[in-house]
Amino acid sequence: MLGRINLSLVLLGVGGVLTVVGFVAYFQDNATLNLAGFFYGIPILLGGLALRAAELEPAPYTQPTPPEILNLRATQATPTQNQVRQDVTRYRYGQEAHLDVALQKLGLSPSGEECPELTGVREIAVDGCYALVLEFDSPTVPLSTWVEKKAKIETFFGPNIRADLNAPTENQVELALVTRLTPAPATPVDA
Repeated sequence: MLGRINLSLVLLGVGGVLTVVGFVAYFQDNATLNLAGFFYGIPILLGGLALRAAELEPAPYTQPTPPEILNLRATQATPTQNQVRQDVTRYRYGQEAHLDVALQKLGLSPSGEECPELTGVREIAVDGCYALVLEFDSPTVPLSTWVEKKAKIETFFGPNIRADLNAPTENQVELALVTRLTPAPATPVDA
């Protein structure tokens, strides 16, 4: 719940109000409010500015999730799917991009500047199974590289996950993390 609140704006608002109260109290010779406004208001305001500078906005849902998909999520979604969905749809601070560490570990981000950017997320059903679709803008990492890493993606995102990949347009990749209702046979993955 807290991740859906823009903390930088909250701190900017509270810090701004306290700072204004401090300035008004200073000109009215009210020492107590003056000190409270300056000693609390200015640091809170600066903290809000710092968070604002390091803010990563939530990835938007590109289509509303129908109730039947919500039911599938409640019954079939793996803990990893839920964690990914919750992480990318909340405010993050101090990160360059959503899933940047995961993409780097998977070999899909040669450097931080070339990291595919998560532009949206949606939830669908694939063959009666819950699927979390991550939509990436990937101009520097072609679909063929994603396909080469498919087994590694499936292993990384946990047991009972199948990765479906497609490119709806040039420079875009959709990664669907589909729940497997029956466990897949174990296959070795090259590191």
